[in-house]
Amino acid sequence: MKDVRPRNRYTRRAALTLAAAAATTPAADEKPAHPVVFFEIGCRDRAKSAKFFGDLFGWGMQANGPATTIETASRQGIQGHINSLGHDPQNYTMFYVQVEDVKAYLDRAVELGGKVLVPPIKIPTGTFAWFSDIDGNLIGLLKPKA
Repeated sequence: MKDVRPRNRYTRRAALTLAAAAATTPAADEKPAHPVVFFEIGCRDRAKSAKFFGDLFGWGMQANGPATTIETASRQGIQGHINSLGHDPQNYTMFYVQVEDVKAYLDRAVELGGKVLVPPIKIPTGTFAWFSDIDGNLIGLLKPKA
């Protein structure tokens, strides 16, 4: 596993969770697993939303560039962040599914009646995209950087 050393404990846990999920490779004859690896909460005002969820659930919050990293203080579950895009959609919740080929899964989602909302975008930790399912729900795809 690649050595990951983020600057603070909030991003370190999220990075290690993502790295551990990426390190799980199925056997050649197994169908790959597609775990839910991250969640995101959209809002208009990150500071107000961070205070709300921190006060409600006791989550630690850490400003981290354009997002606020959520530290749930639990070894169970997945990590996430709060994000204010500055445009629609402003209120949303979504989860990210880990896949081995973001574009291929977007294409398949469209074949099945979904819609691409955000095409594949490379970020420092890999590649992500958003699509909507047949009912308009937002779903994220994530391929961690190898």
